[in-house]
Amino acid sequence: MAEFQSESEFREVMDKAFTLMSTDPEMGPKLRDARVPQRFEFPDQEAVVNVTYGEEGGDQNLRWEWSDDVDWEPKVGMTMSSEVANRYFQGKENVPLALAKRRIKSSGDIKSALKLIPITKPVFAMYREMLERDYPHLLV
Repeated sequence: MAEFQSESEFREVMDKAFTLMSTDPEMGPKLRDARVPQRFEFPDQEAVVNVTYGEEGGDQNLRWEWSDDVDWEPKVGMTMSSEVANRYFQGKENVPLALAKRRIKSSGDIKSALKLIPITKPVFAMYREMLERDYPHLLV
């Protein structure tokens, strides 16, 4: 089983995953333009991250805070283990099935969140390349 070695490694890897999506010239603008603020909770890591669209322009299309102390309201809430998140970013977790099996618990406007899934598909290969290079113990 692929496990994060620490809470700090989990945050480091997730920050890199969000950066990949935010700065990608295809994904980033589409995610920004979708305007779907989300809150992710990872109970096994005792972590919460709020993600929203960037308004500043430039290379960053998303912004995120590892806190609930943010100046935006999430449209969607998702709760999952770090293992499920890692599997998702590798293209190995089917979100609708994970929702049905309660591996991912959701609240809010889930339809808006599901519309983002096709936009994020290119991150799977990028994330796997990053893991192969820097975190091979996380490959599934």
